[in-house]
Amino acid sequence: MTNVLALVGSLRAASINRKLAEAAAHHAPEGIELTTFDGIVELPFYNEDIDGDTPPAAAVEFRAAIDAADALLLITPEYNGTIPAVLKNALDWASRPFGASPLSGKPLAVIGSAFGQYGGVWAHDDARKAAGIAGAKVLEDVKVAIPQSVVRFAETHPREDAEVTQLVQGALSALAEAADEEPTAA
Repeated sequence: MTNVLALVGSLRAASINRKLAEAAAHHAPEGIELTTFDGIVELPFYNEDIDGDTPPAAAVEFRAAIDAADALLLITPEYNGTIPAVLKNALDWASRPFGASPLSGKPLAVIGSAFGQYGGVWAHDDARKAAGIAGAKVLEDVKVAIPQSVVRFAETHPREDAEVTQLVQGALSALAEAADEEPTAA
């Protein structure tokens, strides 16, 4: 079983990206279990002064969830041309301690949907960049950007969309394959 941890960049309960996470969990291929971690909203803004011997409980829980996962799936909209602050903050917490973080070497893919005509590609590019610098093994070839989300999903849930189903299954399969690969010797 491959355990994939999803982080959703939108905090809104009815967000299309939250629904996209639900679709991914619902349609996960056999042998893959996807769990969404909602606790990123509890993380304080990253500050090295509070990340010492006794980091905040929310950070400890978050890092443990990443450590227990085989791979991560970031599902994000685009806010003002980039990733939401809550997701960037989560990546900052996940990246520490530098070089020995639970994110280090962990397969990670970025997908999402946005209202605009490009589906949030700038945010996805920025999320991949930040996650890679933070130490994740970013799957650069996994690109799922679903445009016109408000219109496309006005009357249907993403899990009922055949194209979405195929796209999320492909992303999850790629993560599972990357998680199964032996780490390369440095």
